[in-house]
Amino acid sequence: MKTELVIDLEAEKREILKRYRALLRASKSTLQKGDKKEIRKAFDMALESHKDMRRKSGEPYIYHPIAVAQISAEEIGLGTTSIVCALLHDVVEDTDISLEDIEREFGKKTAKIIDGLTKISGVFDTNSSLQAENFRKMLLTLADDVRVILIKLADRLHNMRTMDFMPRHKQLKIASETIYLYAPLAHRLGLYAIKSELEDLSMKYLEPDTYKFIAKKLNEKKAERALFVKKFVEPIDEILQEQSLVSNVYGRPKSIHSIWNKMKNKNIPFEEVYDLFAIRIILDSAPENEKADCWKAYSIVTDLYRPNPDRLRDWVSSPKGNGYESLHTTVMGPRGQWVEVQIRTQRMNEIAEKGFAAHWKYKESSNDNGLDQWIMKVREMLSNPEANALDFLDDFKMNLFSDEIFIFTPKGALIQLPLGATALDFAFEIHTGVGATCIGAKVNHKLVPISYKLQNGDQVEIITSSKQTPKEDWLNVVVTAKAKSKIKSSLKEEKRKIADNGKEILERKMKSLKITYNTENIQKISYFFKLQSTQELFIQVAQGKIELKDIKEYVTSEKDVDTKGPERPENLTVDMVKNKMKGADTDILLIGEDMQRIDYTLAACCNPIPGDDVFGFVTVSEGIKIHRTNCPNATQLMANYGYRVVKAKWNGQKELTFLTGLHIIGIDDVGLINNITKVISNDFKVNMRSITVDTDEGIFDGSIMIFVNDTEHLENLIKNLLQVKGVTAVTRFDA
Repeated sequence: MKTELVIDLEAEKREILKRYRALLRASKSTLQKGDKKEIRKAFDMALESHKDMRRKSGEPYIYHPIAVAQISAEEIGLGTTSIVCALLHDVVEDTDISLEDIEREFGKKTAKIIDGLTKISGVFDTNSSLQAENFRKMLLTLADDVRVILIKLADRLHNMRTMDFMPRHKQLKIASETIYLYAPLAHRLGLYAIKSELEDLSMKYLEPDTYKFIAKKLNEKKAERALFVKKFVEPIDEILQEQSLVSNVYGRPKSIHSIWNKMKNKNIPFEEVYDLFAIRIILDSAPENEKADCWKAYSIVTDLYRPNPDRLRDWVSSPKGNGYESLHTTVMGPRGQWVEVQIRTQRMNEIAEKGFAAHWKYKESSNDNGLDQWIMKVREMLSNPEANALDFLDDFKMNLFSDEIFIFTPKGALIQLPLGATALDFAFEIHTGVGATCIGAKVNHKLVPISYKLQNGDQVEIITSSKQTPKEDWLNVVVTAKAKSKIKSSLKEEKRKIADNGKEILERKMKSLKITYNTENIQKISYFFKLQSTQELFIQVAQGKIELKDIKEYVTSEKDVDTKGPERPENLTVDMVKNKMKGADTDILLIGEDMQRIDYTLAACCNPIPGDDVFGFVTVSEGIKIHRTNCPNATQLMANYGYRVVKAKWNGQKELTFLTGLHIIGIDDVGLINNITKVISNDFKVNMRSITVDTDEGIFDGSIMIFVNDTEHLENLIKNLLQVKGVTAVTRFDA
């Protein structure tokens, strides 16, 4: 028995060495002087550290770090530092070796990357919010060094490839995480080959029957497809050679996962999925000829086969945010079926396959800094302290998956946004301040609401107003994570301010009602109004939804604060109140014998409007209140408190002469009608005969019939209406 084990170990040693040599061959292209020595040192350390460890399959553990290093070098295209880190990615966590040991042997940078990898090795736990928090930490390390994520992806890919020996529940958990986070992450980093494989492998464990069914179907028609591709490609190849375009043309099968997605989304059987493969044309072009060569090849393909005009995708002129460049077109093949053709150069293809790792190779010749921009966005999102980890995760995922559209600013600058982004997203993309005060936009010079979904190539100008603030329902309008997190923190701040204001108002109201202001009473009042929290109470008070009369109900004492007994407060005189109120910036009402201009409030019990016969009533805590003479409370107030009643008359109440109409257009917003009628009724004392309003996707269109004195009166009214937040045009029409 013993000899058999020795033979096994010998065979394993040879296998380990064989795999190590394959790794060196894979990294050959990036090796500099002295690199081989570094890799050997890392390999020896890993081999020694993991010598007694085995994987679930029974294989020596060292197979795993070698494989991760191989994927990093071969499939992602990373260099020596990453290969060293991949070889050592598990030693700090699983063995006695410390980060200090690594730093001493391999330097600061390697130690930092391994620290990042160790921190995120336990990223996913059963507790989802912890999982989200860990994922957030993982992305913080991404903001430092993207190689942490790339090696982590290589690690995940190897684990997915070798998951057969895991228990079923573990397979499901790991496959779910992979499809939820790692595949989109690979997609965002432009690693398409890895993204597709991760998706397929996840599906293999999550939906094994469907996976096997599609794989079997694909296999059955393999020879037939190969023949079709050959026939389709031949004439293209011929002309490309004639035009001396050096190229490689071949058919590439679509991934099982993408075929399954098509079947689900379009609700069709396998037989009806027409694009089971794509034709790829890879051109060998000099950097300065790349664009021209791609279009030349496009012209050759579309001369031979009729293109579908709706299916041209040009990522050569405007690369995707993850660096992807390619021309895609769908053409009608010889057998009357649509065929997707992808045209790109070798450089573009390498970037498409290996993502940003390949980008670094071409860095000098490329001014595209998509990855830096993306990492900057991630940093910005991570630095928002308000964000709840799970919200963050959802927002982040949403940004990972999105396809991009390109939008122009009025000055022609290009801004990249995810598909489905709205005018409001664009506003926040420009600047948080612009987003927060956005009331609408002009898209290609046409007025649109903030919820307008932008199209590729739109030119957008944002309309702002200093009176605008973010609203709760904006969260349903935006799709970018940046906009969502900024709106959320702004709403919290706004709520806090309103609540602070409401708190003061409530304190005053309670004082006037002789109720002690303390936590117990506040909670009782909240309970009485069936509110979730005391903050909600303060907000409702600040917004005027809970008034003094409502609190009086709670107290269940006398109905009117001013009817507390017939005693006359000796120290309260009309003159005192008038003096206190003087200097008010209003000339709407004249009050008292000498008809002075004094500040006042309108009584809620009878809501007087200009034109009504009114009187003033001096209250204890709220200055002078204006009531209509036929108010239900008027007789009681005048009978019992005659000494507190003062004369009041509307100022400038002229004879109303003629009826006219106003047509108002604007951006529909909470309280817009209220603000318009306020200007008409309160400020201009104008009577309205009718108002009709139509709103269409956030655009307000209203017609109002009003009585005015003269044209000057009307012009002033129009001028003031134009200052109402949201109103963009006011025109007069004859009644």
